[in-house]
Parts: sequence; C-alpha cells; structure tokens
Amino acid sequence: MTLKEDYRLNFMTNESDQSGVGLTQQNFDRALSGERFSGLRPILDSISADRQALCEAVNISNSYEELVAKLGYRITLTPQIHIQDCYSRVGPAGGIKTVLPYYDVPTQRSMPTLVNFDQTITTTTQAVQFFNELLVALKAQPKL
Repeated sequence: MTLKEDYRLNFMTNESDQSGVGLTQQNFDRALSGERFSGLRPILDSISADRQALCEAVNISNSYEELVAKLGYRITLTPQIHIQDCYSRVGPAGGIKTVLPYYDVPTQRSMPTLVNFDQTITTTTQAVQFFNELLVALKAQPKL
C-alpha cells in the first residue's frame, strides 16, 4: 500500500467514525423530553422549530451561548428579571416574544429567560451557567 492510499484509508476511516459522534435525532428528542431538561426544552422550542437543526447545533456547541448563536440568537445578560413586568411587554410593541419563567426545584434557583423579537435572549448570568451545565448533561446522554 502506498503512503497516499494509506492516508486515504485513514481519512475515510476517521470520517466514518465521526458519524457516531454526538446525539442522534432520536436520542436527542428522547433526552430532551425528560424531566431533567424541562428548563432547556422551552427555550430551544422558542428559538427553532427545526428539530434536526437543534440536534446538530447541540452536537457542535461547547456552551449555551454558542448553541444560541448557532441558532441565530445572541444572549443579553441582565442582573435580574421581573417576570410579572415582562408579561405586560409581550408582543411586537414590547419586544418580547416569549417569557419563560423557570424555577429549578433541586437547586432552589430561578432562571427566567426572555426570547425577544430582535433575535436576542435576555437572561441572567446564573441562568447561563445553569443551562451550560444542562447542555453538558444533554450531550453526555447515552447513544443507543
């Protein structure tokens, strides 16, 4: 075997190995429907209806901010979100597309998120850290 053939064989072998990396669409949907990801699921549903694009973005993202960016949004951080005030601003005039009040019972933390019409997600630093942890856990789901 020549060096060129050996390189081509190794390259093709490595390429085929990559197809098994990451969550499959079926595993992604099953994992995301679990209780553990009940805070992440509505955010992803609010920013993209394309399940395949969501799965691919999760597989190639290393952080929550990167995931959101791959789906065409950017994160805007705020120190605090008053949920009741936000509901009055839902709609094009107020700029808020969706209000997602999430309270994580095991950690006793509130992680509200606003999905805005201007392709931004307004949230807190605490929520970004929490959803980073969830993304890591989601990516670590067993591949069947």
